[in-house]
Amino acid sequence: MTNGVDRVAAQTAGMDPDRLDALVDFLDRTYLASGRLPHMQLLVSRDEQPVVSWARGAARASGESLSADALYRIASMTKPVTSVAFMMLVEAGKVALDTPVVDVIPEFADLRVGRANRARLKRPMLMIDLLRHTSGLTYGLQRQTSIDARYRKLGLDEFQQPRTSDQFIADLASLPLEFSPGERWNYSVATDVLGVVIERLEGRDLESVFRERIFAPLGMVDTTFALPDAKADRMTDAWRLDEKGERQVADLGARSGWRRQGRFLSGGGGLVSGVADYHRFARMLLRGGELDGVRLLRADTVAQMRSNQLPGGGDLASLSSAMFSEADYQDVGFGLGFAMGLERGEYYWGGVFSTYFWVDPVERLIGIFMTQLLPSSAYPVRAQLRAGVTEALVRRG
Repeated sequence: MTNGVDRVAAQTAGMDPDRLDALVDFLDRTYLASGRLPHMQLLVSRDEQPVVSWARGAARASGESLSADALYRIASMTKPVTSVAFMMLVEAGKVALDTPVVDVIPEFADLRVGRANRARLKRPMLMIDLLRHTSGLTYGLQRQTSIDARYRKLGLDEFQQPRTSDQFIADLASLPLEFSPGERWNYSVATDVLGVVIERLEGRDLESVFRERIFAPLGMVDTTFALPDAKADRMTDAWRLDEKGERQVADLGARSGWRRQGRFLSGGGGLVSGVADYHRFARMLLRGGELDGVRLLRADTVAQMRSNQLPGGGDLASLSSAMFSEADYQDVGFGLGFAMGLERGEYYWGGVFSTYFWVDPVERLIGIFMTQLLPSSAYPVRAQLRAGVTEALVRRG
């Protein structure tokens, strides 16, 4: 093994180990040696067998080396987990994609559209709108409209402050939608609302639901909303770029805000996880909802989730009104919980701290990338990573 590349496993899996070595060298040279990123952890598998397993850099500003079992704030990579939990309830007959959201969130009964907060919805907001971000909700971080500004004023993007699920919904219900549900695509707090829907349908908090239905069955032992004290030494620091483009510590691993109890359990961005855990989650998706004899979802449900669900079969370029998201727009659709390429059918998502994952069901390939830098748009590392892995694929005989 060189540079974290298992050359024998790569050749067996039909991948060029020299190209994988070159990719790792490029990432090391371009992002770590240059100081652009504090650390990186990369796992690439084909046919579920790791061909690259690489962790390098400083986990914390104090200089500790990044370990293979490091923990990260995965932010919006929480969204696919929440979406899987919801689809499990769909399969159980507790809710449907066309169920009006107001049936579970009655606080949304008087929602209006537009800055004047007067126009009525042209149709009800449906559960599918929450999954595919066509709800009319937004994020304050979009910074495009006065409605975004009102989100920021209420701190609706700030998931580290104490707030109950009911308080979150009450604050959200006091604001207008950007557009009537189904009209456009806008990256938003919709998955956080979906998390509250799950809590109300199940009658318990999201952590308990995830633990029982997803984490325990899949053996995801390190994934949680509140980092336990016993694992605090494995939590990385997180950085952000300042106005000069220099890295500054944003959240210390040893005193991380993710250790606080009583925070809002954000189904859109609140989880802490590690590479090994998220790889198990991705393997379950790749296998059509099953892993190690445990089935979470039917194969046809997973196929539905990774199929384009945008109105009229459009792409994000034609339907999006968002300035910010974790995806490109051209020839990119959106399924039930993540984006998907309209040409190749791979599906993926990332987090605001620059984390990223993708699953290619045709090549049976999974990539998990972890680092901790805000914003995720700072560098084109995701596209470079995907391109490098694709170039390493060898035609199967």
